[in-house]
Amino acid sequence: MENKEFISTIELAKILGVSRVTVFNKIKKGEIKAVKVGRNFIINRKDLDNILDTHVLNTDEKEQIKKAVKKVVSEYGETLKLLGDK
Repeated sequence: MENKEFISTIELAKILGVSRVTVFNKIKKGEIKAVKVGRNFIINRKDLDNILDTHVLNTDEKEQIKKAVKKVVSEYGETLKLLGDK
């Protein structure tokens, strides 16, 4: 892998495991620092640590959470329903 100073929004989306639209929205909100070059945005690699510290869940983490929720609902579904009624 080459050591480029900047990465594209597509590359960042792949790193974060999110869509390009999500990256654009985070740039628009100021959550991700980016520089506009022509019609595109680029992100300085130096800023990656800060971006990753906000910790967007990757696909494996999302799957683990999904499995855990499914297990809890299957084991405690009735109890959760009763608690929800109160």
